[in-house]
Amino acid sequence: MESEKNWYVIHTYSGYENKVKANLERKVHSMGMEDEIFRIVVPMEDEVEMKDGKKKITKKKVFPGYVLVEMIVNDKSWYVVRNTPGVTGFVGSGTKPIPLTDAEVKNILKSMGIEELKPKLNIEVAQVIRITSGAFENWTAKVLEIYHDRSKLKVLVDMFGRETPVELDFSQVEKV
Repeated sequence: MESEKNWYVIHTYSGYENKVKANLERKVHSMGMEDEIFRIVVPMEDEVEMKDGKKKITKKKVFPGYVLVEMIVNDKSWYVVRNTPGVTGFVGSGTKPIPLTDAEVKNILKSMGIEELKPKLNIEVAQVIRITSGAFENWTAKVLEIYHDRSKLKVLVDMFGRETPVELDFSQVEKV
């Protein structure tokens, strides 16, 4: 049941979000599950209040009663999260949690000022890929170099019988 790393939403008792985050982080560390459960986030945003004529900035929970967890769902990791005190369950149908889309996660983390997610890419140098957007949409190309730090790659596109190097974002390509 091994799957890839995704963000999931867990439902908690209202007001226990930070306690759940702390308990889960402790559990992950004590059980050595850092390679299955990665980040735990309580989405917060700054709220500006006027009190006695002064601006007061307070942190407010964006989704009260919910905590985001970046993890690989398998029987063990599901059990650890599910049985953390304060957790009432995963958001999803029945026992199968439904991951958030990359766009949803990006928006939530961006609103919190957290570094944008780096797209995951399981592509290697010399592999053939398909370009999914931009000027060379639907073309195939061979990977020349991968720049993980910038989430870009250099590929060779066969144009008029000549290979031409083109730099693309990870989001513009897919495996063939």
